[in-house]
Amino acid sequence: MKRYCLGLGLQDDEELIAEYEEMHKNVWPEIKASILGSGIIDMQIYRVDTLLVMIMDTDEEFSFAHKAEMDAANPKVQEWEQLMWKYQQALPSAKPGEKWVLMDQIFALKKIAH
Repeated sequence: MKRYCLGLGLQDDEELIAEYEEMHKNVWPEIKASILGSGIIDMQIYRVDTLLVMIMDTDEEFSFAHKAEMDAANPKVQEWEQLMWKYQQALPSAKPGEKWVLMDQIFALKKIAH
């Protein structure tokens, strides 16, 4: 298993943020199927103010390139992403056209069993 952490911004608008959170209470079944079909086995999104953090656990075969190809070929994913962009905004460090930005891990602590 691999774990990735990604960040993204939200529009600074309380109404839009409430709508975005509501949309994520009822994510379309096609989107869930696409996520699981790409090799993602667990996904969580957290929010503080206008910052979103996504934590993804994936199988060993997962790749961002393959996920991007799958998404580009899936009209329902494209529709969802277009709709979500109404609420989202790129982080200052994002490349042109980039939404979720891969975060660098700067600390880890793990209890070792004896």
